[in-house]
Amino acid sequence: MRLSIATTLAVLTFGVSMAEAQGVLTIGRREDSTTFDPIKSAQNVDNWVFSNVFDVLVRVDKTGTKLEPGLAQSWTVSEDGLTYTFIMRGAKFSDGSPITANDAAYTLLRIRDNEGSLWSDSYKVIDTAEAKDDKTLVVKLKTPSVPFLSTLALPNVSVISQKAMEELGEDTFAEKPVASGAFVVKEWRRGDRVILEKNPNFWQADRVKLDGVEWISVPDDNTRMLNVQAGQLDTAIFVPFSRVEELKKDPNLHVEINTSTREDHLLINHEHGALAKKEVRQAIDMAIDKKAIVDTVTFNLGEIAYSYIPKGSLYHYAGNLQRPYDPEKAKQMLADAGASALSLNYVVNAGNETDEQIAVLLQQQLQKAGVSVNLQKVDPSQSWDMLIAGDYDISVMYWTNDILDPDQKTTFVLGHDTNMNYMTRYRNDKVKDLVAAARLEQDPKQREAMYVDLQKMAKDDVNWIDLYYSPYINVTRKNIENFYQNPLGRFFLEDTVKN
Repeated sequence: MRLSIATTLAVLTFGVSMAEAQGVLTIGRREDSTTFDPIKSAQNVDNWVFSNVFDVLVRVDKTGTKLEPGLAQSWTVSEDGLTYTFIMRGAKFSDGSPITANDAAYTLLRIRDNEGSLWSDSYKVIDTAEAKDDKTLVVKLKTPSVPFLSTLALPNVSVISQKAMEELGEDTFAEKPVASGAFVVKEWRRGDRVILEKNPNFWQADRVKLDGVEWISVPDDNTRMLNVQAGQLDTAIFVPFSRVEELKKDPNLHVEINTSTREDHLLINHEHGALAKKEVRQAIDMAIDKKAIVDTVTFNLGEIAYSYIPKGSLYHYAGNLQRPYDPEKAKQMLADAGASALSLNYVVNAGNETDEQIAVLLQQQLQKAGVSVNLQKVDPSQSWDMLIAGDYDISVMYWTNDILDPDQKTTFVLGHDTNMNYMTRYRNDKVKDLVAAARLEQDPKQREAMYVDLQKMAKDDVNWIDLYYSPYINVTRKNIENFYQNPLGRFFLEDTVKN
């Protein structure tokens, strides 16, 4: 989608707000937030803001490679690997109340047990979580779990106030939460922006340079870039690949290219007709020219993906199967599977330049294999709900890791009942059992072998179609310093400066 000049100017003018005040950083993004209840989202649009508003027991450092203390200043693990004892630091919530071990225990049990939790499977390993006193949290596991500490850095298990949640109720808390992180939600204008202001009660408040942050929804990529160029936004994320070189030449801007764990993939609804057949999914995979996508769409800033565990991540299998591009063979495979007249409904995020380009390419490529593709462009705020409802055949989405261990993504896309394996409806009980076993395996070599097997099995089943890996690409005005995103996607806005 491209806006007319009049519409573009209107959007640029509309972007001016209280954010012109010194020390308030404006960030342009595609989608609006969906909730401020951490356990009820699995989207980056929420998680990346959760990291500004909430804090976790254990953090991932700036390099995205190590764990470091968060609200828990230290911890010990019993010899049998079943008991974790955390010592809380003297931190406060944004309402001035202390953040206690009881709040941390409540948070862990809530993400495990709440019916609305999208992450319950990852925390079922917890047997008990109890506060021995205000500063001592004791967590006992049902079995030893290698990724357990890593899972505590997930933004969705951010520590929340039990008192606030119970007094406000889930619906109210999800609109305007009591914060434990660097910023507090001042106002959420749905469909427009989330306005944050500095949390004076944050335990690292002296570290925070900004007075506030505004996350502003500008769905159209072209408009969002124009807003930054015109000075109506300080920063914008999701820079289209096609604009990188142009923006680099603007003396008022700086293009930030950060290492990521991002993988773009084609989701497939396994419950829709012929897509339930593995052979059909394999044929579709073979009918897609990934190199053409990397060359044409990413301008070679991306690289072909061939495993759900991205390059550079723990246990990535470099030898995983890469099906050759062969539309004629794909056509024959579809005929053999009784799917010669396959017609697919492809949900596309409108205004997302990259998604729209991929959609046109895939439509053309699949046509060569005899597959008819109907492109259904929808607002990005709608597409997630359509995936949940199963109202799609195929759709390109992306994933970035939130924790260091591969268990998170593996559980979410291969062994998870709650979210229907990232809405694909993929089911393989052997895979699901191996996901659970890999989470518990203590021997590193054996554990790696299990994840290699999982990558092979996922590729054989075509749980989805891996497309490409790519870096995070963001743009800032030259007066913005330390706007940084680590490989897991976390923005360290505590350190960002607006001059």
